[in-house]
Amino acid sequence: MDLPIFQIDAFTLKNSRSLSGNPAAVVPLDDWLDDRQMQEVAAENNLSETTFFVKQEDGTYHLRWFTPTSEVDLCGHATLATAHVIHQILGDTREQLPMTCQAGDISVTVLSEKSPVRYCLEFPERAPEAVTGKRLLNKVSKILNTEVVELMQSRDLIAILKDEKAVQDCTPDFAALAELDCFALAITAPAQQGRIDFVSRFFAPQQGINEDPVTGSSFCSLTPLWAEKLGKNRLQARQISQRGGQLSLDLKDSRVRITGTTYHYMQGVIRIPD
Repeated sequence: MDLPIFQIDAFTLKNSRSLSGNPAAVVPLDDWLDDRQMQEVAAENNLSETTFFVKQEDGTYHLRWFTPTSEVDLCGHATLATAHVIHQILGDTREQLPMTCQAGDISVTVLSEKSPVRYCLEFPERAPEAVTGKRLLNKVSKILNTEVVELMQSRDLIAILKDEKAVQDCTPDFAALAELDCFALAITAPAQQGRIDFVSRFFAPQQGINEDPVTGSSFCSLTPLWAEKLGKNRLQARQISQRGGQLSLDLKDSRVRITGTTYHYMQGVIRIPD
């Protein structure tokens, strides 16, 4: 069985001449493959996420996302990449692209047609709550080899560090991190640059990804966290992984709007054994 595949960089850095953002594979389907086949394709791709999607009769796109080792309920950068494929390659010219997934209904709005096209994801807010007590905080500090100022949790554990340099220089013990009872761990701190409000990194060895380049779904929690701390609902963020990525964020009515750009890196055909 031959299927088209596209590799799209999502949340690319502004004015960058280098490849940036988070690469995602996107596989359009007429009908679903079985779960085993989709997981095997994702493992073969060896990217942080592979999206499979089917267009439903009502025009809504049903998305499923797989890391190299597991299926996840929500993924931001791979949704942005999928919007690129649907809009720019498959030619769906609607201003708003309705989508559904395990986490519920989501959508992507096309904000401009000027290159690079800007897309806005509308995702559910997942406000984190403070983790009380020092035991887990001290354990995470040891795993990260740096001081954790505050520890929060929603789907992900979120460690707030003292400054941007601490986030940049962090060298986790990934073996120990994989043993933590959480989906993933994000680290974050206020940004040093005036135009950027906060920075972050994202580690998910439990999902087969030591460090994810740019993690849209993490901002469902990071946005309300920093909106409360900074007293504003519109924010600019950078994920300062090796590749790096930039996002514009807006918190409104328990929804997080995440805006970014994309880059069409590669396309081809995959051949799946019958």
